[in-house]
Amino acid sequence: MIEFKHVSKVYKDVRALDDVSFTVEPGGVTGFLGPNGAGKSTALRVLVGLSRATSGSATVLGRPYGELDRPAFQVGTLLDAGAQHPGRTGREILTLGAMTLGLPRSRVDEVLRLVGLTAAEGGRRFGGYSLGMRQRLGIAHALLGEPRAVILDEPANGLDPQGIRWLRGLLRELAASGCAVLLSSHLLHEVEQVADQVVLIARGRVLARGTVAELRRDGRTLEQVFLDLTTGADRSAGLDAALSADGSAA
Repeated sequence: MIEFKHVSKVYKDVRALDDVSFTVEPGGVTGFLGPNGAGKSTALRVLVGLSRATSGSATVLGRPYGELDRPAFQVGTLLDAGAQHPGRTGREILTLGAMTLGLPRSRVDEVLRLVGLTAAEGGRRFGGYSLGMRQRLGIAHALLGEPRAVILDEPANGLDPQGIRWLRGLLRELAASGCAVLLSSHLLHEVEQVADQVVLIARGRVLARGTVAELRRDGRTLEQVFLDLTTGADRSAGLDAALSADGSAA
């Protein structure tokens, strides 16, 4: 399980996160949705120990990330698909990761197949990869250790329609295997197709959370719900009251 408990993060006079609380259960996909600058990436950085919360706590499998034993076997992360040496091939990048984890080289071939990169593509230098290929390689790297939780930041960026369909299937397979999957994105429509739970965030605050069905109970799309919440239009009536009644409101 992934859990945020009252997490706030302040940079000087800027409150990037404001009392963020939600959980990601095993066996499901939770969409963490919001516009650019909403605080999604800051929250993920706090979760994996790259940034320290001003207050509150964020844990993976019941412990802070930095206290996990062999964390790559517990948590797979993709926070920046471009954070690799441009002169190395995709296969070399994965091989170095496998060697660091003490895994056999056969695992490299397994994850390449899993993310749909051919042998020829794996042999290309990272600097020549398209954004979509970089995303696939980053996901492959995250899955090397067959983790129990997966954290992905904007993994659909750069994927074509076929790649997005593949990503949906992969996320559902991971959830079906018992993984807790946290998917951060600003692409509301795409997340609506795959998420079990949704957390809507803007300006560092959780606006609403619940299942897609709960958030769409009045017939609106997830995009319409989000726009209404963030622009202040139609906030009174059914949605806020209904979500508060069942504990799904922020």
